[in-house]
Amino acid sequence: MSALTFTLKYRPDQRVDMSPLVCQRLAGKEHPEIAAIELQCGKRKLPVDELFTLSGFDSSQIVIKNSFDKLDFIGKELDGGNITVAGDAGAYLGMGMTSGIIKVSGDAGLYAGCELKKGYLEVSGNVGDFLGGALPGNKIGMKGGLILVKGNAGERVGDHLRRGVILIEGNAGDYCGSRMIAGTIAVMGQTGRFLGYAMRRGTLLLWQTPQLSATFNDCGHHTLAFLPMLFNSFKSLDSRFADSATAFNRVRRFAGDMAELGRGEILVKCTSSS
Repeated sequence: MSALTFTLKYRPDQRVDMSPLVCQRLAGKEHPEIAAIELQCGKRKLPVDELFTLSGFDSSQIVIKNSFDKLDFIGKELDGGNITVAGDAGAYLGMGMTSGIIKVSGDAGLYAGCELKKGYLEVSGNVGDFLGGALPGNKIGMKGGLILVKGNAGERVGDHLRRGVILIEGNAGDYCGSRMIAGTIAVMGQTGRFLGYAMRRGTLLLWQTPQLSATFNDCGHHTLAFLPMLFNSFKSLDSRFADSATAFNRVRRFAGDMAELGRGEILVKCTSSS
């Protein structure tokens, strides 16, 4: 059975709430029922068939074609199934997702993967601020699962991260790992200012030398046996993280943030001379 496909007819001027179009909410529905679902678009509510052409029938496999950056809440609270986005995604991609797979071929906006609980989220382009973070006013961000970003990420990656893994092939902005409670963030590119700000526990794994505040203690060089096992867990990914040439086990370790609980760590890949 072919995937249930939503092909955008035109780009509306206002933002669109895509949260009703997730696998579990469309299970068992026929095209006329799906076409009549109303989507919030600015101050108006538009039926699905005004914005999209429908094709295919398998609601466990959803495809959104011609997607652009005003389609918000794609995959919100997804509980099983796959969503493929051909193009860009708006804000709150995969928010509160509990299981399943979301893949985006373009960029994604603010709060991608925010408060994600389980599942897999992949963005081939860049993402905005608060990747895997907590919603404003909340104190627990991503709680599990895996996020892979092949481009760059904005500020506050993993803010209030509780569990799970965030992998970034490109750069990350300021305050990466801010207020982390636990979990792992790995960044192959450059990181901005205030790395690990107020982190309590958790691991930041870096390929490039970062700017660190005075509240992180240099613990020297270490060979860590768990790193090969961590990298081995990425082997199934379509990512640079799956390439054995990028793996390492020799790091320079920094502990902090000493202005907080101080049990977090920043592990920086050692150069060959270290």
